[in-house]
Amino acid sequence: MLKFIKTDTFCIMPIINLDKKFFLRSADIVAKDLLGKIIATNINNEITSGIIVETESYEGYDDPASHGYKGKTARNFPTFEEGGILYVYLIYGKYFLLNIVTSKKDFPSSVFIRAIEPVDGKDIMQKRRNVKICKNLTNGPAKLTTALGINRDFNMLSIYNSEKIYIENRCDLKFEIVTTTRIGIRKGKEMLKRFYIKGNKWISAK
Repeated sequence: MLKFIKTDTFCIMPIINLDKKFFLRSADIVAKDLLGKIIATNINNEITSGIIVETESYEGYDDPASHGYKGKTARNFPTFEEGGILYVYLIYGKYFLLNIVTSKKDFPSSVFIRAIEPVDGKDIMQKRRNVKICKNLTNGPAKLTTALGINRDFNMLSIYNSEKIYIENRCDLKFEIVTTTRIGIRKGKEMLKRFYIKGNKWISAK
């Protein structure tokens, strides 16, 4: 588990919400810079959050694994918007996956959130996931969206100007970033676009 000093507000630095400019950069840069940040949801006054510990980047027309690779569709259109909104989609008819759109408008670019380390509202996360223990609670993309209460209603929401979901820079964490190939895809597997915090037990896979 990541180590940091607890205070009355569970912080060691002032809470700083990320602004729009943070997301108007390439997916590779944002994917690495999101590591160590806290993503939180506030649903019916129930706050749940976790430290982002694993991400993947998908960008442009040269990335065959990118949802925008073949152009805009009724499903992937959020990835063509200006950076700073969410792209949430359903897989296998039951699991929602969370992506944060990056870069400029009309250029498909997003960061896939693969794993988080639970911080606030662990009991709420367990209830949503229907599990009694915290082990494996959020160490995967579908697990973390379920735990945070993220569904299709979050699609197209702003990540920098929303009371329902937001990202905070409130932990002064020191860590090493591992860069490797993406997992769970068939095309573009050789591209070094997966990033995770070295040694963190909450990543989805080594």
